Amino acid sequence: MPPLDLPIGLGTSGLDDPETCTDTVVAALEAGYRHVDTAQMYDNEAAVGEGIAESDVDRDEVVVATKIHPENLAPEDVRETARESLGRLGLDRVDLLYVHWPIRAYDAAATLPAFDDLRDAGVTDHVGVSNFTPDLLREADAILDAPIAAHQVECHPRFQQPELRALADEFDHDLVGYSPLGCGEILDDLGIAAIADRNDRSPAVVALAWALDCGTVPIPKARGDHVRENLRAVDVDLPEAALDAVDALEPGDRQIDPDDAAWNR
Repeated sequence: MPPLDLPIGLGTSGLDDPETCTDTVVAALEAGYRHVDTAQMYDNEAAVGEGIAESDVDRDEVVVATKIHPENLAPEDVRETARESLGRLGLDRVDLLYVHWPIRAYDAAATLPAFDDLRDAGVTDHVGVSNFTPDLLREADAILDAPIAAHQVECHPRFQQPELRALADEFDHDLVGYSPLGCGEILDDLGIAAIADRNDRSPAVVALAWALDCGTVPIPKARGDHVRENLRAVDVDLPEAALDAVDALEPGDRQIDPDDAAWNR
């Protein structure tokens, strides 16, 4: 299996209304997205699958990723619920299957071989991990037979993840950045706004263009016109001074925490 070369993706966390979720996926694929990210935890795999099916884009052109819920990370639950995810998505395989968080039922020595089994069985083409620390990432790399194709973490201009970006280069996997707009806070960030004004770009495009320049793969969540606006970042080359200005921003706090109520549903 050739390595993944992930393009900018559509994040679907929070797209809880099935009709809105399906319509957003269709609109994103029509706009040019070729990477759609969902999860068991989001409760929208069926709606995402409907969007993929309703789109005129050929399934083989789309990277479809989902994630196993932390409560389902015991080996037999991994194998069973991954297939249930395929049923909800209406697919015979996913391109990328993640460990969502290394918490609750996660046990590296027991959980990760189940992901290898699913890859061998054709349930997924690639195995990924999400929200891992550097030590847990190294542990997973040592246990898995399959190469880690992607590591998905929160990453945005106020939470830049330099160590995990370096490890992505070391292990030769994609670093996928969720919440690349800081759960919307980047859109009102005065530092980003100043850089955006100097470069005649929107704050969202600045943040996403910076992420792409860093070699990360942002997966912004969006609805309506923002779907196309975010995709504009692919064609934007920010000047070096703008990139340096983003790099120099003071770090902030992460926006997503596994102990938040949203992660305990």
